[in-house]
Amino acid sequence: MRNTLSIIFASAALLAQGPQPKSQKELDAINLMFQAADNDARIKAANELITKFADTQFKPLALYMLTTAYYDKKDFTNTVIQGERCVDADGKSAFGAHCRVMIATSLVSTTKEFDFDKEEKLGKVDKLAKEAIEVAKAAPKFNPNLTDEQWDQAKKGYIGEAFVALGMAGQVRKNWNAAIDAYKSAAENDPGNSPTFVRLGIAQASAGKLDDAIATFDKLLAMPNLDAAVASIGKAEKEKAVKAKGAK
Repeated sequence: MRNTLSIIFASAALLAQGPQPKSQKELDAINLMFQAADNDARIKAANELITKFADTQFKPLALYMLTTAYYDKKDFTNTVIQGERCVDADGKSAFGAHCRVMIATSLVSTTKEFDFDKEEKLGKVDKLAKEAIEVAKAAPKFNPNLTDEQWDQAKKGYIGEAFVALGMAGQVRKNWNAAIDAYKSAAENDPGNSPTFVRLGIAQASAGKLDDAIATFDKLLAMPNLDAAVASIGKAEKEKAVKAKGAK
């Protein structure tokens, strides 16, 4: 996911460039939301803003912050609830696109192969992820101070995450080719997102494409400043692929 703190920092530009608070008390409530020390404090501040200032023009942003906070906490039930509120309030913005991605990822993360409602949930994942891609492509800048290049990279990040959700849905279905195609698209849009390469390599290995999997893990392990946990998983998965290839 996009780094939550960087998104919050960027969205603070709305105070200078977008709608304005109607009172000092509303401004104070907004600043509490921006300055919250952790997710629980952010959830409390965002809820208080929405409750105390029912007509605030910052409601969509507060709903976005609620969604990201719950997502960071891996509270997928509340991520879906608040994400849907965010989409209803601001569906055409980059925040609306990102909320769709968080809803989709939450749904697919809690869907198992033999769930009776598996296809219903995965169908929703597909719909939301595809919507997120189209919305992100057309979304206006949330911070006018961003250059066109910076904004293009930010949008590609959101799009990459949407393709990851599509890939995860393919994995749950054991449709490995669909998962591979989605993860490749995710990597093309967001090449610095190392966990995507882990997912891609695992999908390739599961499809029996062991040479492709090994090449993907090699690319992952060559990344500069690779997170130690991701590197450990990549090494282990590469060893499994190499062993499976040797057993043929």
